[in-house]
Amino acid sequence: MANTRKIRDVMTPSPACVSQTDNIGDAAKIMAREDTGVVPVVDGKKVIGMVTDRDIVVRLIAEGKDPKQCRVDEAMTKGVKTIRDDATVDDALSLMGGANIRRTPVVNDRGELVGIVSIGDISVEAKDGGKVGKTVESISQAPPNN
Repeated sequence: MANTRKIRDVMTPSPACVSQTDNIGDAAKIMAREDTGVVPVVDGKKVIGMVTDRDIVVRLIAEGKDPKQCRVDEAMTKGVKTIRDDATVDDALSLMGGANIRRTPVVNDRGELVGIVSIGDISVEAKDGGKVGKTVESISQAPPNN
């Protein structure tokens, strides 16, 4: 059974964001305040990357860099996959499974950030747990993508 629900129905709208020139501490504060492990990086309203708690640990702390002295662009992942808000949940599952990602920024028809959707958001809404389970299994078995 196809899941034709739209991403706009399951996404988290209007996520807090940072710019690439912000201090990495700003991203970490958002993560703590919003209880999330990811913050979109934007230039105006356009998504240019994402920074995760793992990015901060692997790309900064593990390399001996002082996070207090680092900018977001030193840890962020560039060239992230986005999905349109009018795409279906099945489209998101295909994107996430194919790219081995657990969350992706949601954009409108002008390419502006309007939300973020995670595999968890989809699993809460999904009526067909099989596709979600297969996608999670695929992502979990993939090597780290940073």
